[in-house]
Amino acid sequence: MPDAARDAVIRRPQDSVDVAVEALGGTVVDGGLAQCDAPIGPMTTYRVGGCADIFVQLASASDLDRVALAMRSSGLPLLVLGRGSNLLVADRGFRGIVVSVAGLTETLEIDAASSVVASSAGVLLPVLARKTAAAGLTGFEWAVGVPGSIGGAVRMNAGGHGSDMAASLIDVTVADLDSQNGNVTQILRVDEIGLRFRGSALGPNVVVLSARLQLARGDREAAEREISEIVAWRRANQPGGQNAGSVFVNPVPGEVSAGALIDAAGLRGLRVGTAVVSEKHANFIQAAEGGSADDVQSLMRLVRDRVEATSGYALRSEIRLVGFEDE
Repeated sequence: MPDAARDAVIRRPQDSVDVAVEALGGTVVDGGLAQCDAPIGPMTTYRVGGCADIFVQLASASDLDRVALAMRSSGLPLLVLGRGSNLLVADRGFRGIVVSVAGLTETLEIDAASSVVASSAGVLLPVLARKTAAAGLTGFEWAVGVPGSIGGAVRMNAGGHGSDMAASLIDVTVADLDSQNGNVTQILRVDEIGLRFRGSALGPNVVVLSARLQLARGDREAAEREISEIVAWRRANQPGGQNAGSVFVNPVPGEVSAGALIDAAGLRGLRVGTAVVSEKHANFIQAAEGGSADDVQSLMRLVRDRVEATSGYALRSEIRLVGFEDE
């Protein structure tokens, strides 16, 4: 076949997967990085949803060299997965490569003298909140109730209780897999990553590896007391179980809340299949054990439409939808 004709052939998805697996050194069983048809929905806090064509659990940042090669050679899209606290994966799964940074936990350094904290991407936010408070540092207590990781928190500018990542972030170390040279690691200052409310300008093929935070010296007992109060408030006011926290952004922060609008529309307890609007907090959608991610998405859409019809407010989701045809 002539080169031009061969280049014009559209590679079948399985061919793309095979090419990517080869670039990743084969499957884990063979000593490579690839896990094929891996269930990633259960890796999220919703714990529902399908599989990824390929799943890679990073053991170190150097593994990204092969991930970059797999992307370039196969043309498959990439999804970076932290602790999955802000994702909903479709029942049909994700047709591409999923890279988990949850294993990148080797660095958690607290310099009490400078109040600077260095953390790898996979470190859990509640762990870091408690450790910094124990060291007598303040400014990160809010994170004790967020079940995510540092990497995901940077990408989504996670926040709560009047603060967010932007308030303390100094810089981040990232790997840019879109670079013409493959995996290129660089340090970006906080003003270079475009943090906004629950989002950033980081592209989908940029992997957050670590971050540095500037906190402040304070009273250890006061910091730990604030953490206890935040934990108690969340237990009293927010549901546990299978959810991803607040579903919709407050239309007018401090004035008009999404939860109040959903309540006013009479939607508390509304159910679609295996998904239900929480009775405890109307801006939470719960998934049943063994339930359907597609039910969750359908309920999100229904709530959004009914709130707009009754109030005129068009709610915007905080949840990242993965693998849905209309995401």
